[in-house]
Amino acid sequence: MAAASCASASPPPHVQAAGEGDQCGGAQGAAEDEDEHRGGRPVGVGGRPSVGGVEIGGAHVRQAEPEDYDRIVAVVDEWWERPIRSVLPRLFLDHFHRTSLVAEDGDGLTGFLVGLLSPSAPDAAYIHFVGVAPRARGEGLARGLYERFFAMAAAEHRTEVKAITSPQNERSIAFHTAMGFTVTGPVRDHDGPGVDRMIFRLRLPHHGPGSRRP
Repeated sequence: MAAASCASASPPPHVQAAGEGDQCGGAQGAAEDEDEHRGGRPVGVGGRPSVGGVEIGGAHVRQAEPEDYDRIVAVVDEWWERPIRSVLPRLFLDHFHRTSLVAEDGDGLTGFLVGLLSPSAPDAAYIHFVGVAPRARGEGLARGLYERFFAMAAAEHRTEVKAITSPQNERSIAFHTAMGFTVTGPVRDHDGPGVDRMIFRLRLPHHGPGSRRP
């Protein structure tokens, strides 16, 4: 996937992509969206059915469905204040909706997280793209979405969560640091010649004999 340069971009004050693609990404707006959050019942994970979602920061968070794709791509350019939809092709909601999350309130979509359990690295989970609507920022929704994804990954015996962003995305770096991720980089040419990235890693708690590797 080609990556656009982030060097001249002024990052908007909200949660942004955390994965590949354009990756001025990574969660942004840590100061705005980390201040508070509410927990709740767990969301469905892997092949298991959803149990109804949770309430986080005044929004209802549920497991994503393929049909959510059109709603998400309809708003991401507005939320980012620049073209960004090309970094989120439909395949992510078609094939990874069971490990992705959607947040809604009475006025519609307030946020989303697109993540996956790596089919090649059995201990790893990956967060590709996260967004929070301007009207929902400052309510702890970004942190809550991450924590729900951590819970899903841990329930599937994953022991590490990964994400990436561009070196220019200081808000994303600050957010992930506050969430407990270790930060490595810039890693030169990570996404091709001249496309450097910051690498985020978070170790999840070990859950006993069922875990694949501590």
